[in-house]
Amino acid sequence: METVIAFIVIFGALVFFHELGHLILAKRAGILCREFAIGFGPKVFSFKRQETVYTIRLLPLGGFVRMAGEDPEMIDVKPGYNVGLLFDSRGNANKIIINNKDKYPDARIIEVESADLEHEMYLSGYEAGNEEVLQHFKISDEAYFVVDQQETQIAPYNRQFASKTLSQRTLAIAAGPFMNFVLAFFVFIVIGLLQGTPVNEPKLGKLTEDGAAIESGLKEGDIVQEIEGQGVNTWQDIVTIIRENPETELDFTVKRETEVLDVAVTPKTQQLGDETIGIIGVYGPVEKSVVASVKSGFTETYLWTKEILFGLGKLITGQFSIDMLSGPVGIYVSTDTVAQSGIYYLMKWAAILSINLGIVNLLPIPALDGGRLMFFALEAVRGKPIDRHKEGMVHFVGFALLMLLMLVVTWNDIQKFFL
Repeated sequence: METVIAFIVIFGALVFFHELGHLILAKRAGILCREFAIGFGPKVFSFKRQETVYTIRLLPLGGFVRMAGEDPEMIDVKPGYNVGLLFDSRGNANKIIINNKDKYPDARIIEVESADLEHEMYLSGYEAGNEEVLQHFKISDEAYFVVDQQETQIAPYNRQFASKTLSQRTLAIAAGPFMNFVLAFFVFIVIGLLQGTPVNEPKLGKLTEDGAAIESGLKEGDIVQEIEGQGVNTWQDIVTIIRENPETELDFTVKRETEVLDVAVTPKTQQLGDETIGIIGVYGPVEKSVVASVKSGFTETYLWTKEILFGLGKLITGQFSIDMLSGPVGIYVSTDTVAQSGIYYLMKWAAILSINLGIVNLLPIPALDGGRLMFFALEAVRGKPIDRHKEGMVHFVGFALLMLLMLVVTWNDIQKFFL
């Protein structure tokens, strides 16, 4: 149960911050965002705040921000339609009632002659009982369609995604992956503040209860000056000597406050793959400070980004098998393993997954953010956008192939871990 909770929290956080990046930059550009969703499939929970419906959906396979104009508007008011109109205090129509008009006795029933609900925002038609006079109605910029008594906001063209500048659209799409890197950066900072950041000094950190260090009388904070007469200057020097001398008594010269002591320590053995190494049960020294934690946040984010890109390069060049990829099942199993090691390891795992999500989404693959950014780059080169229908078809095919890959990877995970 704890693993399930950890998986849901980590998955939810990664998707939430990714989609939050899209949402913030889209709203800042003036784009109408109809829905902010975590997951796909049927709605489990939803609420509306201002213009946006926030939902949690059943299938934990990602999330989305539904921006006006990315898909065709759901309702097209055509000549000959009968609609009901309700008006605001300025006399502009702010609700267009498509059906169940009898439930709105104050609505004026209009037979539509013509309408433009994107650019000019008007509707012309004949009112019931006055069919000989053509009337022209101004539509409010914040008007709604009402279907089955459910309201859907109408998106004027200036509130649609396609109406924004290339730079605004690029930022709105790139903000999702960017937020994953920001999330990882802050998680590493929090780990540093709570656990401390490693420092490469010849000082002993925390000692384990059953280790050779505590049994020999060493204490946390001891500064190691020499081991077997060999001077040491860094924590790595200490680690190297201990690893190379399992079950061999070593003479440590340490400084404890104002005293200099000689302590005999015999490292215990540990099997590391095919190698037998020595350990004394002591952690490296750490520093707890804001400056060190921020520096660690940058360093860890950079190093893991570099590591993931290196692995991705091996996949592209064929040095990395598809069997080594993991889907939701593999990530769940790995989360279970990491959770047993403690909260700090789980936090670090979440940060690594966040970086991975950011990188994968930046790949120039149709249906991913990187694929959309690729089309924006082509638009910048051509000086005009790619035909929306052609681009939509490419993204549709890309999404279908991604789902197929997800099924293959998930089946591989099931075979690896459960069959």
